[in-house]
Amino acid sequence: MIIDITEIQAINSFSRLESLKEVYGTIWILFPILILVLGITIGVLVIVWLEREISASIQQRIGPEYAGPLGILQALADGIKLLFKESLVPSRGDRYLFSIGPSIAVISILLSYSVIPFGSRLVLADLSIGVFLWIAISSIAPIGLLMSGYGSNNKYSFLGGLRAAAQSISYEIPLTLCVLSISLLSNSLSTVDIVEAQSKYGFWGWNLWRQPIGFIVFIISSLAECERLPFDLPEAEEELVAGYQTEYSGIKFGLFYVASYLNLLISSLFVTVLYLGGWNFSIPYISEFFEINKTDGVFGTTLDIFITLAKTFLFLFIPITTRWTLPRLRMDQLLNLGWKFLLPISLGNLLLTTSSQLLSL
Repeated sequence: MIIDITEIQAINSFSRLESLKEVYGTIWILFPILILVLGITIGVLVIVWLEREISASIQQRIGPEYAGPLGILQALADGIKLLFKESLVPSRGDRYLFSIGPSIAVISILLSYSVIPFGSRLVLADLSIGVFLWIAISSIAPIGLLMSGYGSNNKYSFLGGLRAAAQSISYEIPLTLCVLSISLLSNSLSTVDIVEAQSKYGFWGWNLWRQPIGFIVFIISSLAECERLPFDLPEAEEELVAGYQTEYSGIKFGLFYVASYLNLLISSLFVTVLYLGGWNFSIPYISEFFEINKTDGVFGTTLDIFITLAKTFLFLFIPITTRWTLPRLRMDQLLNLGWKFLLPISLGNLLLTTSSQLLSL
C-alpha cells in the first residue's frame, strides 16, 4: 500500500499539535498552583515582618530596620541563612522519621489552601466538603510533629511531640463543632457557598453576628491549633528547650518555622471565609456609595482578592498581639480549657443552631 507524503506530513503535524495541547494543558493545571504557592510565600514573609514590627512597638523597641526598606527583607534574609546552614541528624535517632516529620507538617498545611476562595471564581478546588477537608488535612500535621519528636531520640523532643498531639486532639473537636454550626446555617460545606450565604443579608448577615459564641470558640481553638501563645506548650523553652524542634537545624528547622506561619495564615483566612463574609465588602454606606460589590471583570477580581486579604491581615493583629500579651498556660490548664469549657460550649452552640434551623423550617 502506497501512502502519500502529504498524508504523512499531515499525520506528523497532527501528532505534534496533540502533544502541544497536552503540554499546554499541564501548564494550565500547574500555573494556578504555582501562583497560589507564590502568594502564600509572600504572605508568610509579610506576616513575619508584621509580627516583628508589632512586637517591637508593643515592647517599645525599634524592630527590624536594616534589611531592605523598613526591614521588610529581614525574613527573607533569615530564610537564606537557614538554607545554607548545616543540617544535623542525631546519631542515635531515626533518620527517616527525623527527615519526614517537617515535610509532613508543611505539606499538610499547604494542601489546605486549595479550598480557600479569594473571590467568587478564585478557588483552586470548590469541593462540596471544603471545610471538612481542611480539618481532615490539618489533623495530619501533628503526626509529623510526633514523628519528629520520636525520631530525634531526645526526651524533650518526644515530650514536645506528645504535647502537640494531645493539644491538637483536644482543640480540633470544638473547632469542628463550630464549623459544623456554620455549615448548618449555610446549608453547605463548600467554602464558596458559605461566603455567598453571608452575602445575601449584607453586613449584618456575617456569621460573626449570627454565631458570636462560635466565633470566640473558633478563635481560641485556632490559636491552640497554631500553637501560639498562650498555647505554645509543645515548644515551651523554659521546660522543653525547644520541644519537638530541639535537635533540628538548617532548612529542616526552617520548615517548622514556615509551617507555624502557614498555619496562622490559613486559620485567619478561614476566619475571614467562615465569619467575616469572605470577599464581600458589605460595610453599610461605604459599599453602596462606591458600588463595590457590583464591579466585575479584572478589576472586580482584584478587588475580591484585596478585600479577602485585608480582612485576613486585620484579623492577624489578634494572634500577634496575644503572643506578646498573655502568659503561657500550664498543660493541665490547657487540657481543662479544651475539654471542660470549650467542648461543652461548642456543643451547646451547635444544639442552639440546630434548634433554630429546625424552628425556621
